[in-house]
Amino acid sequence: MEKESLDTASTCVEVEAATALGAAFEGNEPSMHPTEAERSVNAPLFSSFNPSAAARLSACCHGGAKMAVLAYSLGKREINQYFSIKNAKLLSLVAVILLTVFHTVSRYYGGGDTCEWLLSSGRFLGESVWQPYGCMMHKYRSTEAKSCLHQKRVAFIGDSRIRQLFYSYIGIINPDIREDGPKHENIPFEDRSSSVNVDFLWYAEVNNSLKERLIAWIEDTKAKPDIIIMGAATWSIKLHSGSSESLQQYRSNMSSISQFLDKLAEDSEVYWVLQDPVYEEMLSDSRKMITNQQIDQYNDAALSTLNSSKRNGKARVKILSASRQAAIETIAESVDGLHLPESTRNVAAMVLMNSVCNKVLKPVDGSCCSPLPAPNVLQKLSALVFLASAAGFVALHALGYNRRHKSKPPSDMESGEEKKPATAVAGLRSPLQAVCRMGLIMAYFYLCDRADVFMKERKFYTHSTFFIPLIYIFVLGIFYSENSKEAKLLNREQTDEWKGWMQLVILIYHISGASAFIPVYMHVRVLVAAYLFQTGYGHFSFFWLKGDFGLYRVCQVLFRLNFLVFVLCLVMDRPYQFYYFVPLVTFWFAVIYASLAMWPQILQKKANGSGFWHMAILLKLFGVLSVICVFAYSQGMFDAVFSVWPISTLFELQGSVHEWWFRWKLDRFAVIHGMLFAFAYLVLQKCQVLSEGKGEPLFSNRISNCLLFISVVSFLTYSIWASSCKNKTECNELHPYISVLQILAFILIRNIPGYARSLYSSFFAWFGKISLELFICQYHIWLAADTKGILVLVPGNPMLNILVSTFIFVCVAHEISQITNELAQVAIPKETGALLRRLLAVAGVLVAILLLSMLDKGWR
Repeated sequence: MEKESLDTASTCVEVEAATALGAAFEGNEPSMHPTEAERSVNAPLFSSFNPSAAARLSACCHGGAKMAVLAYSLGKREINQYFSIKNAKLLSLVAVILLTVFHTVSRYYGGGDTCEWLLSSGRFLGESVWQPYGCMMHKYRSTEAKSCLHQKRVAFIGDSRIRQLFYSYIGIINPDIREDGPKHENIPFEDRSSSVNVDFLWYAEVNNSLKERLIAWIEDTKAKPDIIIMGAATWSIKLHSGSSESLQQYRSNMSSISQFLDKLAEDSEVYWVLQDPVYEEMLSDSRKMITNQQIDQYNDAALSTLNSSKRNGKARVKILSASRQAAIETIAESVDGLHLPESTRNVAAMVLMNSVCNKVLKPVDGSCCSPLPAPNVLQKLSALVFLASAAGFVALHALGYNRRHKSKPPSDMESGEEKKPATAVAGLRSPLQAVCRMGLIMAYFYLCDRADVFMKERKFYTHSTFFIPLIYIFVLGIFYSENSKEAKLLNREQTDEWKGWMQLVILIYHISGASAFIPVYMHVRVLVAAYLFQTGYGHFSFFWLKGDFGLYRVCQVLFRLNFLVFVLCLVMDRPYQFYYFVPLVTFWFAVIYASLAMWPQILQKKANGSGFWHMAILLKLFGVLSVICVFAYSQGMFDAVFSVWPISTLFELQGSVHEWWFRWKLDRFAVIHGMLFAFAYLVLQKCQVLSEGKGEPLFSNRISNCLLFISVVSFLTYSIWASSCKNKTECNELHPYISVLQILAFILIRNIPGYARSLYSSFFAWFGKISLELFICQYHIWLAADTKGILVLVPGNPMLNILVSTFIFVCVAHEISQITNELAQVAIPKETGALLRRLLAVAGVLVAILLLSMLDKGWR
């Protein structure tokens, strides 16, 4: 009766959820476990051919409700024929083609590039963070500014507003500088450590004195600045009371200096700063004539004059109008109505610094004015491989090799679950087709994050951008709940669900820039540790129960983990360690395998009925723990091991193993915790201590209630501690020791109640099956600039952009998962001899890639 009531209640929940949300995920085809997926995703919630489902339907629904549910069930079957993951991928392909054409045409006919966007337009994110239109602005530090401006001369020419800009500019070079220079006079600045000279020259009006200065620079090339920033108008308005004659004289003077500005712009970078608006209500009586209408007229005069000398559609003198746009929003904060608040002039100074320095230093998060990197040798060879595969596929198709071979995707080796291996795909057509599909996807990756086709914007964290999507996905996850196939602790459906919701939280964390908020950062650190915990749990369970230490399985796991990253390293010109999570999981799999495969191999069959072997496996784990502690508390030894070539090729980032050391140390105990938990669970399960029937609590009621209480307290205690963290460094030091408390607390809360183990979220489980691809793909086709920014496919509408880019991103991740599984069947034969030959070939390819990479760096 208890089980029947549970199923009835579950069916009622499914009816309500399905009626409310429809069947958005019903047609998806997961990549690794079609049997489970058909049951959890493709199969209708209510089947008229299932007597037990019909009985449950009758128990919870009556009259019109029955008819509504039946109509929904029948209609859904028809809908699912059209709304499937296959059709979603076709739709995403069409969207990619249309968006690529749109952005390409916009760039070609719109005439704008990222430099023009940087200087001309943007918006505030929050109170003081400036976002240029369509590109990312790097925040320059003192050392970077000095490196960029080394041995350069910079001149600011104009009135008190330009003097303000001058102080903000040199404040980037030397943050300790104070605005205590003389007024209405020239102000020099020199940084001797970098030989940078920045001068402010007082020229309040555009007149003959200014023209003579420009002519002097043209005649004396040694004194000519490398960068000139100038602007003036308010003094002309003030001294002549805003008369029309003064405007005509200003236009005439601008015409007379424009030819000299063009001449200077041949060898120097010349910027004309448009006049910012004023806050008329706050102006003193002596400045009342400086109205925004007057300023607009003077700006129009300057623009018409400077734009008249355009060559090839571009003016040599660059117009800085972004500061004016920023000032429109902040001029009300001005002290006197004329001079800008500090935050606004800092925006203008940083815009100028990006315009000058991005093409020199090429910062990853500075896509404005940053030149495109030329493809290297490996990128060109990768393109040739994809093109050759496409040519081979077309040739086979033309010759009539059209027979399609269907094969069952292999099991998810990463999780530790084993199924019978699928048969290899016969012939070349299928693998060539998979490589072609991969080539098209890699072309999209390249367009998104290496070519100047799509726009990019920076992240900006607010609580709403993180928590609102978080609430939304958890509501969806709860609505799409179904009965589990089995009720064992951490069963496959539950672990897929766990990986799925963790991955979705991590994605929201990355795109919202939530790492800036320490409490969220510390909780996400637990999610990463939990994934490694699952790695230890899954692989230990497999080896302990199955004892399969064969080369075939090892290659399957390594291929599954590393194929996508290997291709991305070649196509996107990034080191292996850049995708830090894959090296981390791969390293820990090698540790688990080595520790359990080495003599003596201890399996559950051998350990049954003998406490000696249980002690032996614990000693093995203790040995692994000891090695981890030695490396953790001896960075010198760690560096000595991982800095040796060719190991260093895998673990160095920008010539150092520091990033690998940081990532490895943060969660160094998570895998051991997972292995110990798996051992304890399997021993208890073998001893029949646990009750794992559907609807049954895991332990007796008293013990279950006690453990639940302790788990909830532990879970909340960690959350309270993480929410009180003020310093990432200090909290990271404690994280490896205490993160396991929240992981274990979650496992017990999720598994002790029988009803909780009997249900799982098919929504989260679907994402869990492609969690690895989601984590890696986000680097380049959802985020941008190597995760520093956000990819903009639909400009001007952030919400629609997120929806479109997310839809394409998920479809691509699913397709890559399928391609990986298809190629794994071909690349990794089960026969030992053939497998060894493949491994030798792979080793040769890797050596060739290393040599070509070293030669390419030497050529550059």
